[in-house]
Amino acid sequence: MRNTHFLLAALLAFAGRATAQPGAAPLRLADALAEADARAFANRQAAAAANADRARAALPLKGIVPSARVEGGFIRTTDPIGAFGTTLRQRAVSPAAFDPARLNFPAPVNNVQGGVVLEVPVLNGDALTGWRAARSAAEASSAVADWTTVGTRANVVRAYYGGVLAQQKVAMLTQARGAAESAVRQVERMVAQGLVTKADALQARVRAGDVTTQLLQAEHDARSAQQQLALLLGRQDAAPVALPDALPGDTAVRALAALPSTDSVSLAAATLQRDDVRAARLGARAARADQQRAAATLLPRVNGFARYDWNSPATLYAGRPNWTVGVLASWSLFGGGSELADMAGTAARARSARAGEEAARASALTEADAAARAVTLALERLDLAALAADQSREAHRLVEKRYAGGLATIAELLTAETSATGAALAHAAARYAVIDAVAMHRRAIGADPGALAALDAAVSTVNTPRE
Repeated sequence: MRNTHFLLAALLAFAGRATAQPGAAPLRLADALAEADARAFANRQAAAAANADRARAALPLKGIVPSARVEGGFIRTTDPIGAFGTTLRQRAVSPAAFDPARLNFPAPVNNVQGGVVLEVPVLNGDALTGWRAARSAAEASSAVADWTTVGTRANVVRAYYGGVLAQQKVAMLTQARGAAESAVRQVERMVAQGLVTKADALQARVRAGDVTTQLLQAEHDARSAQQQLALLLGRQDAAPVALPDALPGDTAVRALAALPSTDSVSLAAATLQRDDVRAARLGARAARADQQRAAATLLPRVNGFARYDWNSPATLYAGRPNWTVGVLASWSLFGGGSELADMAGTAARARSARAGEEAARASALTEADAAARAVTLALERLDLAALAADQSREAHRLVEKRYAGGLATIAELLTAETSATGAALAHAAARYAVIDAVAMHRRAIGADPGALAALDAAVSTVNTPRE
């Protein structure tokens, strides 16, 4: 804690406290991640697509599981065969019904038919393999949705701390502008006293104008960063997001950046857990099952059925019932070549899916290795930036003392102030770079970037005034 306070004091030598919304409590990263999980546009689109694919995966079940339906209808006919058959179904045949004149010219006959039908698939290889393909495709779509969520969480971490960095830059430049304007007033008094030349005052004004220009750009960048974060969270307005005043301290950032083993075996195992790799693997499985479905269309199909029917002149489900059961086998020997085209197409798609799976694995391994090296590089840059900030701050203090004693020029003092402010900004940017690299590394190895919400405690410490 003491070390964190020391680093904060060093950083805020040139920084003030910026507020995104007066009176609004800063949004915590954990809350931002939870909001994005539920509301982010990309997450909702991917989840909806996965749900649609899961629904479609049930369609082939029609050829696998039994189905039942209830029928009802009415007919009135003078067709000789239809009229005699209807009379027979109604169990109303009498000797008079065989009168040739009546058979040839029957009176209109009414029939109200009701029925219960049960269809039982016995052997439909194409339906079974098609269901397996659809189920694997739905699982792949769910994996894509999970990967989208992981990517959104990583982007939220980047945007959240990017907004904090932009806000902190505004605070630092606000104080730097105040210091520059104070220097202008001081130099102008010294010009009036004949202690320095007018050129010194002009140089001080140029420095103040430069800081003001940087501040205006920083304010624009901070507002844009807040709007980008709001967009990632799924908000539909452009209202500013209240964020913490400063990034976590160096100690907290370094503690979070502890890397797991980066040997090739552990990296390969880690990348296999990535949802995009899992999606590619399931996609290849679905393509193989679809290839089997195409081949199964050449096999015979066997289906059973059972019917229970009622026929009555006027009432639904009345009269004496009758039943029918049966088994139907069919074999499509040739369908104009469409089966062969389907088989060739599914075979090509299966080969493409296998290549895609291999590419996903190789890409994930390369990305994970590069992300691990990026964290190491970011930590080294943070060390150098912290050292440069300390040295620039000390150099500014020494030049300021020399200037007060008349041993340094205003140009030297302004140069030292510029260097110190730039070094402080670079230090903050290096701290953000570590956070960004850690978030990307966790994504690359299939871990949850939301683990960086542990920095909320460090941010709370940074934003709590020292007693």
